[in-house]
Amino acid sequence: MTFRHPYLLALIPVILLAALAARSMGSQRLAAVKLPVPLPVRETARTLLFRYFPFWTRTLVLILLAVSLARPQKVEKGAVPPTEGVDIMLCLDTSYSMAAVDFDPYNRLDAAKTAAAQFIHKRVNDRIGMVVFGGVAGLACPLTLDYQSVLELLDSTAINMTKADGTAIGDAIMTSVNHLKDSKAKSKIIILLTDGRSNVGVITDPVMAAKTAQAYGIKIYTIGTATKGAARIPTGDPVQPYMTITDDLDETTLMEISDRTGGEFYRAGNFPELQKIYERIDALEKTKFEVKTFSSYTDLYPFFLVPALLLAAAVFILEKTYLRTIP
Repeated sequence: MTFRHPYLLALIPVILLAALAARSMGSQRLAAVKLPVPLPVRETARTLLFRYFPFWTRTLVLILLAVSLARPQKVEKGAVPPTEGVDIMLCLDTSYSMAAVDFDPYNRLDAAKTAAAQFIHKRVNDRIGMVVFGGVAGLACPLTLDYQSVLELLDSTAINMTKADGTAIGDAIMTSVNHLKDSKAKSKIIILLTDGRSNVGVITDPVMAAKTAQAYGIKIYTIGTATKGAARIPTGDPVQPYMTITDDLDETTLMEISDRTGGEFYRAGNFPELQKIYERIDALEKTKFEVKTFSSYTDLYPFFLVPALLLAAAVFILEKTYLRTIP
């Protein structure tokens, strides 16, 4: 709470000092009155009410009026978000090879989900969506400012959730493009993460899909998540708990996709490297805008003025009725 005219609050100590002085002088005058015969006076509730209520209630009324004149206000401050930001489509590979456990303490998919979640937490006023792909591609979350929903859907992403074997990178890019092409955002980007090469799908050539993205002004950042050499995948079989897969990351195609659209290609061999890649993309794709703040004021003086008027009315009514004296 703040006050529009705070200097008027200086009236409160003046009112209190005047009230105390008046009360003290009144007591001295009463003590100076000499009665011929001392009269025993029995204090009753009515006499106590008569002695204290009118005087101190009037004092309280004056204090409340002083606070009202100072005009207390409730101030609410906020910021006006920018009208345009960055539209981001996270494109996540969920093929079976993403279960490889070479991103200690995570497998490839869990490492990608954790790093992507950290990336989302850093974004402000940007719409974010998500496409998942394996042998087919599908929209998991449309572009939205509801980051909590994106994070929940990201957390529920699982290995082989598309129920189709293979890696359809071309289809994944086209699905992302279809949900970004009509965007009015200042910048439109796809962050495509995979550990393999495109080997299935309607769009057999991912570079052709990248050309379509380029035509719509969409930038693609590609991330390869695979250590160089062989990696192990849990099988769930106690006899043979792991199977070995070879490195099949198609760096050449991923580089061409990113180069054609004005993005960049990165390769992560462990979780810290993957985190740094997302931090790099976060730094590159920041919307620069000037925050406009506003303040909203709500007057609170009625909360002091109304009680003051009610108390003043109560004193007037009591003095004319219950506390009335006859000369």
